[in-house]
Amino acid sequence: MASKIETTPEMVQNVYKKTAERLAVVRNRLNRPLTLGEKILFGHLDDPQNQELVRGESFLLLRPDRVAMQDATAQMALLQFMLAGKDEAAVPSTVHCDHLIQAYKGKDVDMTVSNTANKEVFDFLATASSRYNIGFWQPGAGIIHQVILENYAFPGGLMIGTDSHTPNAGGLGMCAIGVGGSDASDVMVGLPWEVKNPKLIGVHLKGKLNGWASAKDVILKLCGMLTVKGGTDKVVEYFGEGTSSISCTGKATITNMGAELGATCSVFPYDERMAAYLGSTGRAELAKVSDAHKDLLSADADVVVNPGKYFDEVYEIDLSALEPHIVGPHTPDLARPISALKKETAEKGYTAKLSSALIGSCTNSSYEDIGRAAFVAKQAMDIGVKMNQPFLVSPGSTQIQKTIERDGQMATFNEVGATVLANACGPCIGQWRRDDVKTGEKNTIITSFNRNFRARNDANPETLAFIASPEIVMALGLAGRLDFNPMTDELEGPNGKIKLQAPVAPELPAKGFIPDTEGYQKPAGSAAKVAVNPSSDRLQLLSPFTKWDGKDFVDNLVLAKAKGKCTTDHISPGGKWLNYRGHLDNISNNMLLGADNSFTGEIGKGKNLLTGQTGVEFAQIARAYQKANKGWVIIGDENYGEGSSREHAAMCPRFLGATAVITKSFARIHETNLKKQGVLALTFANPKDYDKIQEEDHVSLVNLADLAPGKPVVMNIKHKDGSAESIELKHTYNAEQLKWFRAGSALNLIRGL
Repeated sequence: MASKIETTPEMVQNVYKKTAERLAVVRNRLNRPLTLGEKILFGHLDDPQNQELVRGESFLLLRPDRVAMQDATAQMALLQFMLAGKDEAAVPSTVHCDHLIQAYKGKDVDMTVSNTANKEVFDFLATASSRYNIGFWQPGAGIIHQVILENYAFPGGLMIGTDSHTPNAGGLGMCAIGVGGSDASDVMVGLPWEVKNPKLIGVHLKGKLNGWASAKDVILKLCGMLTVKGGTDKVVEYFGEGTSSISCTGKATITNMGAELGATCSVFPYDERMAAYLGSTGRAELAKVSDAHKDLLSADADVVVNPGKYFDEVYEIDLSALEPHIVGPHTPDLARPISALKKETAEKGYTAKLSSALIGSCTNSSYEDIGRAAFVAKQAMDIGVKMNQPFLVSPGSTQIQKTIERDGQMATFNEVGATVLANACGPCIGQWRRDDVKTGEKNTIITSFNRNFRARNDANPETLAFIASPEIVMALGLAGRLDFNPMTDELEGPNGKIKLQAPVAPELPAKGFIPDTEGYQKPAGSAAKVAVNPSSDRLQLLSPFTKWDGKDFVDNLVLAKAKGKCTTDHISPGGKWLNYRGHLDNISNNMLLGADNSFTGEIGKGKNLLTGQTGVEFAQIARAYQKANKGWVIIGDENYGEGSSREHAAMCPRFLGATAVITKSFARIHETNLKKQGVLALTFANPKDYDKIQEEDHVSLVNLADLAPGKPVVMNIKHKDGSAESIELKHTYNAEQLKWFRAGSALNLIRGL
């Protein structure tokens, strides 16, 4: 069984063999050089001879090498997989328990509390994984993306994962893509995975990082350049001499935060830094296999020489001139160099005093990250400076934790005032219990995380969350102020002043990593019994959604019209709702709780048009409409559904009776998730038509029996004053996806095969 889950040299060799065979067919068809992203994606085509390959238009059917799931999303992914009736996962798959562990008092206390509170969920994940031949990483073993990088990622592979930061594995040369649980269950069932053939962004890295600049600053700068939707339906591929100057884990930091661009994935070419990381993590044999297939693991030569001919967009970043960047608040694309922040803090009235500093997460918890931050801390302690506000550290994995305990960095953190949290996501995904700040109280935090939407970290909408590298977080945390610049300002303490030296640290431990020998559970196979309590309020076996009846959606009500940014955090909030990720009925009560009602400005509430009652939570209105057999739609703004991959943001509307979600534009993963669940995902042909939708409108989507790829949908609108108008809607459904809609969901189609 282990050979079906582990990334063995034999498995990788087989992947390269198939990739080479498929690329031979594709090269014959395209007759041009290929980028690295194209090599990996086209090298995993289900049908390389007949698959359409129009960039930005065609949908690719691919055969991923791996599936990765975290505990919050794995519940629904496994429940859907079980509904399909298969005996075991068709591809190597793993589950990682990292999202349900609350950060509060510190690792030991928090783990005890979380293991007790989440016992039935962890038991379900452990037993379902064991039953269906899926690798299971126990609570506290580490954050999914760090554990994947340490154990399973490999150059040239294709992986999908039920978390938006799955692209972290791109730091090891893998195309790793965040998806919803439906996609994961499809692949585990044995079906090919479908994604729009992405456009290509090339990022030319010149020079070499130096001083305070780090890999984190590369992606923070790029976020400012491209914005949160600049990478939608695109692969970001890094090339140039600068790539080899960045460590493997530094590359992973960059590809991890490609999710903040909306990118399908991000990828670096294979090099000696990746080989060194493989060797240090006990996978030297994989490095040898990769070394023998370098032609598959980097772009063709002419792509690097003439990138404008092969990429849809090309950007350039000079690493030698790169200054540390800080992004925020409330969005990861509000970027500026640190030298500009002091003035901006004063001009915009940001609270300069820090209430907390937080280091770690899947983005920045590598050995190198911890070492550079510890280097800064040691200097400060020489003049008697320690943290004056809470300082929270989230190690990425047990392997990292044990290694930095052995090598002394953890002792430095403890001495400077750290509270060491569990090896889990914690504050990064909203699992942070704060006693020091009340909800609604303005305060400022700085983190080395990846995402900082309003209220994401601590559920307080008035928390200003800024993101920087771990070493910058450490420096500003020691100063206690957002407007401190370690490159120019002196740090003052009881024993004098000091201008902090730029951090240096080894990228890999000289003595090697201490592996985690206890966190992994091997599967037992068909002998294992899946644990689900029928009376549980956290787990609920699924029933299939109803099949489309072939009729138009007539006189549907507008449940909600979301204004501005509406992420999956707004559509299906986390926090306490993480408890119900495996119970569709219960978690549906959080639907749209964070959405800004464009009609009233209320958050999460609207008007029940059947009763006239206002200020009602959207989920309760939806239940009333469903009980009255009234269809309803959601209207969304730009990039609707950006952020995490949580499919609940699509499943809950479907469960409560949504017929369609109509927006100015969609984020990629959410649009796919809606399609998978049988909800019509449509966009305004004219984005200004968004403004025509009124609170008490009745809308009809007509001629749906004739729905076809590329064919617009007509929406008839009846206004309260009796006037009527028709507008045109677009969609991106292909023939296969239309089958999902007609069957009621993609899973229904699978069950019928």
